[in-house]
Amino acid sequence: MQTNIVSEGGGSRLATVLLMVATVLVGLMAGLFFAFDVSVMPGLARGDERTYVTAMQNINAVIDGNALFGTVFVVALLAAAASAAVELRGGRRGVAVWVGAAVVLYLVVLVITFTVNIPLNNELAAAGDAATMADFSIVDRFKGTWVAVNVVRTVCSTAALVALVRALVLYGRATRR
Repeated sequence: MQTNIVSEGGGSRLATVLLMVATVLVGLMAGLFFAFDVSVMPGLARGDERTYVTAMQNINAVIDGNALFGTVFVVALLAAAASAAVELRGGRRGVAVWVGAAVVLYLVVLVITFTVNIPLNNELAAAGDAATMADFSIVDRFKGTWVAVNVVRTVCSTAALVALVRALVLYGRATRR
């Protein structure tokens, strides 16, 4: 059974699906990070520290327990990496380079998430119930770092999305021939 079925125009269905899935999933993640930058975090910063801690603990708990979020977060990278490999194997080097750039940029997002954001989220969770907290010094430490690195995640995931869109354009040109 052939897995790389050629579709109309010289591309493969697998290549098309992988590139489209990677683009959509990276776009969803870029949008999530952007939403935190422009609405969630500024909105929480307007409230008091107790509300901030409670809201972030709740948001983090929902994200941690959300299989759909975890799937999108990880499959975005897997689809992009698989797409780069399929494009390279299919002789579409220009497409593969752009998808490869997206993979590297999205890997930066993952590294930041696992080395900075998640440890900060865990530290905030370990602070306990905001209703009984007396020391809110954790909020300033959390806000300063978490917000700054989320901007970096937004920039990197958006740049990855741009690279994938460029790859889609090149793929479309290459497969029309």
